[in-house]
Parts: sequence; C-alpha cells; structure tokens
Amino acid sequence: MVSLADLTRRKLWLAPLAGYTDSAFRQLCKQNGADVLVSEMVSTDGLIRDSRKTVQFIHFEQSERPFGIQIFGSEPEVMARAAEFCLSYQPDFMDINMGCPVKKVVKRGAGSALMRDPARAEAIVKEVSAVLKGRCLLGVKFRSGWNSGSLNYLEFGQMLEEAGADFLCLHARTQSQMFSGQADWSHIAELKGKLNVPLIGNGDIHSPEDAAKMLAVTNCDSVMIGRGALGRPWIFAQISQLWEGGDYRPVTRELLLQTIFSHIDLALRYKPERVVYKEMRSQLCFYTKGLAGSAELRQKINRAESTAEIKELVLASEAFRLL
Repeated sequence: MVSLADLTRRKLWLAPLAGYTDSAFRQLCKQNGADVLVSEMVSTDGLIRDSRKTVQFIHFEQSERPFGIQIFGSEPEVMARAAEFCLSYQPDFMDINMGCPVKKVVKRGAGSALMRDPARAEAIVKEVSAVLKGRCLLGVKFRSGWNSGSLNYLEFGQMLEEAGADFLCLHARTQSQMFSGQADWSHIAELKGKLNVPLIGNGDIHSPEDAAKMLAVTNCDSVMIGRGALGRPWIFAQISQLWEGGDYRPVTRELLLQTIFSHIDLALRYKPERVVYKEMRSQLCFYTKGLAGSAELRQKINRAESTAEIKELVLASEAFRLL
C-alpha cells in the first residue's frame, strides 16, 4: 500500500476529466512528470451492474501508479459495494467525487449535489472508509459550495475528515460557477488551516507559475491540474523544472508534434480506430489552440475519417509544415 506522503507531499496530480483523461492521455502526462493519476469519474450504479462500458474506465497500466479510481453516486451502501468491487483491480487509492457540477450527475443527487446534503455525504464516506480501512487510502474531491450564498467548504471538509477521509481535494469554485469565473484560492488556504489531513488544491492552474503561486498562497500539500493539462501534458515537467530550478524549458513545435502523434498511437492501443479519430478531434482543439492556421486545421480534422488522415493534415498544416 502506498503511503499518504507518496500521494500528497508536494505532488502533481492530473485531475479526472470525463471524456479526456483516459489511459492514453494519463500515460502521456505520466511520461511528462505527473506524479499521481486518477481514473475518469465512474458511476457506482454501473459498477454494481458490472456494466462493460463502466468497468472499462477503471482499467489502468502498472506504469500509471500511483493510481486511483474515482467513483460517484448518492447511495452509501451502493458506494461501499462499488468500492469493494474496485479493490479487486488493486488501485493505490479510491476517490469519491463530491464536486462534479454537471446537471446529469447533480440531478441524481451525486457530485456537488452532496454538498447540499452533508448527512448523506458523511454516510457515504463512513461506509466507503469502513470497506477500505487498512487496504486502500481514501480521498474526497469537492467544491467550495453550491453557490456564493452557501459556501460550506470549511464545515464540509472537516466533516469529511472526521468521517474517515485520508486526504481531501478542494476545487475552489461553486457548483453554480461550473467551470467559469475564477477559482478563489483563499478557500483552499482557509481550509488547509483547519484540517489535520493533507489537502490538494485545484482550480485555475494554467501555467507553471500558477502552480508555484498556489502552493505559496494556500500552503496546500499538492496541486491538481485539470483543463490546464489538456493539449499540454508537458505542463507537469515544466512545473517541476520551475520548482527545482526557478525556470522551465519552453515547448518546441517538434515536441508538440511528437506529443500529438504519441497521443494518437497510445489511444489506438486501447480503442478502435473509429473511436480514436473521433475523440482526437476534441483533443486536438487543445493541442492546436493559438497556432498559425489552427482554425482551418481544426475544420479539416473534424471532417477526417481516420487517424492517418489526421496525421497527414497536421503535418501539412501551416503550423508544422516548416519543421
């Protein structure tokens, strides 16, 4: 079993992002310096039914360790049964999602909806913690509150600790903000001062400087990067370089091209061609953002019918043809 320090002592986490952080992207981030990886959010109802579509989200490679499985749901008993099921895959930790703001999750009473039902949230953590005790560490990811008028991250976080969570992660936005506006890092700093368990900070880390600033401003134990890593898996290496040497290496077009092709090739190991070329359309929106001719390139990629065609389009694009 990994130690708590292995997960939380000045570590760089890749946030779970549904539809983006599959095994291929996680491995890319690991190769680029991410310390801790987490599965895409997995439905506990689906796991209990042993749905093939759901179970596929918890598979991972040994090279991805330390690795955790993130689950979501609203029923304490179902959550505990799902956690027990996940143990057979030998994750290094389990994580409970109490922060997802998306409507289809919230309307089921899961994700950030649990911040409006602390008693249910507490029961979930107690049930899951009892299953995992001595076998696997448990974390919980949550938000600052439901909206600006109901900021309950302090009492909610302390309740989660008392219920049995080994570490916590706070995304310093409310549910009503979704992914807009600005994360309020003062919430992370304030909660850190109230907890005895490690706290991971999350929200608005888009550059190496942001990560350094979050650590300095909040005193959080580790940082989690989500959307800031999309199309930029090298951000983890750059953060480490900044922390260790005060500067970091800029990204070259050669590295960008190599990373895009590596991402496609990795994805093909796990998914059919027809799935990969469709999923890479959205991934490439992030990789090509801000490049010369990127709008025209994305239009062509969205009409591509194979990964080979996507590679050809990228190589022939204005951004890369001079390499």
